Amino acid sequence: MPVWFDILVPRHLHPAAKAAGISKEVGWHTFRHSLASLLAEKGEGIKVVQELLRHAKSSTTLELYQQTNADSKRNVQAHMKSLFVVPRAN
Repeated sequence: MPVWFDILVPRHLHPAAKAAGISKEVGWHTFRHSLASLLAEKGEGIKVVQELLRHAKSSTTLELYQQTNADSKRNVQAHMKSLFVVPRAN
């Protein structure tokens, strides 16, 4: 019997997501978004990610697919804070 990827979603992917405590809707496209975000986090160039995802324009990859995680945002905020802290003169 052939395996159809669309059958795997409700039979395997949804139960696995539920068991992992993921309440949002999960599908095959979720993996594309996750891959784009993980590659960006690892420092891969946007053109590489664009070509891997086979997007016609890099703006699609940047605006719709890549997302930052909370830790990355906190690290940048901490760095920005250190840029603007002026030591007090004694």
